[in-house]
Amino acid sequence: MNENQISKIILDCAFKVHSKLGSGLLEKVYKECLTFELEQKELFVEKEIAMPVYYENIKMDCGYRIDILVERQVVIELKVVESFTIEHVAQCLTYMKLAQCKLGLLLNFYKSSLKDGIKRLII
Repeated sequence: MNENQISKIILDCAFKVHSKLGSGLLEKVYKECLTFELEQKELFVEKEIAMPVYYENIKMDCGYRIDILVERQVVIELKVVESFTIEHVAQCLTYMKLAQCKLGLLLNFYKSSLKDGIKRLII
């Protein structure tokens, strides 16, 4: 399955979670529910993955954690904020680079319509 196919499933699941729960809950609630929905689709899902940085061949644990990684191909960063900032985009891009993924999705569950809270990132 390629990144675009995975992305479609992720978005379908995210819309389902958002329509059932509404907006404005804690990020961890959406993370758990989205993970559950993705696993129901039989996707390989990892959450809260620690991503070290290597410097001079030394592993540095800098506290980077990917919210959700799907099929080791798509990074999902969840937010519950009024709007995305440049820092949110930079964070997702950093996670994508560290995980060596070409596609990332920033999902903002604060929005009353999830379609207004989706940012697709490609490197």
